[in-house]
Amino acid sequence: MPTQPIRPRSDGARELLISGALILLVGAVAMALLMTLFGGVNVEGAHSNSGWLALIIGMMCLPFGGMLFLLGAAKWLRNHGIGPK
Repeated sequence: MPTQPIRPRSDGARELLISGALILLVGAVAMALLMTLFGGVNVEGAHSNSGWLALIIGMMCLPFGGMLFLLGAAKWLRNHGIGPK
């Protein structure tokens, strides 16, 4: 019976990179919509209900997606021998 090569278990770097990038993309789209179609933002906040929703989504997705993406990038760099041991 032929043996199959044992692949190392994934530590989730690829999944973190993909999910972080997608969440960042959603946040960037929400902010772009807020600034263009939904009336923008001033000192008092957004100009419409849709603008407020886009602002909330953008302000949640951008930091969270950024942290996920940075964690995935750090794991990817560690797996490829780049950076501190």
